[in-house]
Amino acid sequence: MPHSPEEKKQALTRIRRIKGQVATLEQALDAGADCPAILQQLAAVRGAVNGLMATVLESYLREEFPNSEIRSDSQNKSIDETISIVRSYLR
Repeated sequence: MPHSPEEKKQALTRIRRIKGQVATLEQALDAGADCPAILQQLAAVRGAVNGLMATVLESYLREEFPNSEIRSDSQNKSIDETISIVRSYLR
């Protein structure tokens, strides 16, 4: 969970955006929208959730190893690489 006030605010903003996307998806399904429109909305929701997941994971990794002064350059590089890999996987 993001702990800094700014990270928490960003996570809550993303959640609210996802809620709006899901509500739009529900309306499209209820209205009998065409499959391409529904698939596009599903992809948008998936992307938003994956983005939130990547952000929370990054926050977690940086919290687990909080003191960048104590971490070696190798450890910092490993954390950055892990975050990069996860972000690319979630796209």
